[in-house]
Amino acid sequence: MSHPHAHTPHQHPHQHPHPAEDDAALAELLDLDAEVLAEHLAAVIDWLPLDTAPQRIVDLGAGTGAGTFALLRHFPGARVTAVDASPGHLLRLREKAGALGLADRVTTVQADLDAADWPDLGTPDLVWASASVHHLADPGQALRKVRGLLGPDGLLALVELAGFPRFLPPDAPAERPGLEERCHAATDRLHAEQLTHRGADWGPVLTAAGLTVTGERTVTVEIAATGHPSVGRYALAALRRIRTAVAELLDPADLAALDRLLDADGPDGVALREDLAVRTERRVWAARR
Repeated sequence: MSHPHAHTPHQHPHQHPHPAEDDAALAELLDLDAEVLAEHLAAVIDWLPLDTAPQRIVDLGAGTGAGTFALLRHFPGARVTAVDASPGHLLRLREKAGALGLADRVTTVQADLDAADWPDLGTPDLVWASASVHHLADPGQALRKVRGLLGPDGLLALVELAGFPRFLPPDAPAERPGLEERCHAATDRLHAEQLTHRGADWGPVLTAAGLTVTGERTVTVEIAATGHPSVGRYALAALRRIRTAVAELLDPADLAALDRLLDADGPDGVALREDLAVRTERRVWAARR
C-alpha cells in the first residue's frame, strides 16, 4: 500500500532508503495497511485477467511484503521476486517469509527502479506494482522496462492509491471539526511539488510504454473500527506519519488537536475512538505486451 520523499504519509520507500527510525515507522504502517486491507487486496488479485496461474512473479516496490504474501497465498505454486530500495524492508520481508514457512518461495532484490540498469529479474508471468510507480522520477522508463521483462502472455498489475486513507468523521474532533481534511490539503500541497505523478491516469502512460491495457477497476474500501481490531492502530500510525509531513504547515490550534489525537495514553487518543473507519480507494490497471 509505500514521499517530501522521506516524510509524506503514504510513502513506500521503493526508491529512496530512509533513516532507520523513519524506515521502522513506515514498516509498521505498511504492515498495518496489509493487515487491515487484506480482504480487499485478495479481491484485487482475484480480479486479475489471468488465463493461467502465474509461476514466476515480480513484486516491484515490495515494501514489507503486503503484495508478496497476498500473491503467494493466492497462487500456491508461484515464486515471488520482491524488489525494493530499502534493505530494512527487505530484511523484514525475509523474516516474515521465514516465519510463515515461505522462505523457499521468496527472493529479495535491492534495487533502485529509477536506475538506468535493472538487475536480472527473469521473465515473469506477472509483474505486480502496488503504490510504487508514482514515486518514480520517470515512470515511463520503468514501464518500458517492465514490458521488456514480461513473457508473451505476461501481465502487469499496476495498483495505485486514489487517495491516502481517511479515518475520522467530518465533524471530528469536536474542538476542530474537519481537521483531517485540512491535514490532507496540506499533504496535497507537498505532493503537488514533489510527487508529480501521484493520482495520474496510468492508462495512457501504459499505452505509451508499449503495453495494452486489458482491464481497469476501482476498489472502494470502507472498514469500520468495529469491523477490524487493527483499525485504531492503523489510524494512529497513519496520522503520526501525516504529522511528520505537515506539522509546519498546520494552524497551531490544528496541530494541538492533532497531538491530542496522537497521544496514545490520553483520553482523546484516536485509537480509542469508536467512530473510526478506514475509507479509501485503490485503482487497478491490468496490461499486457
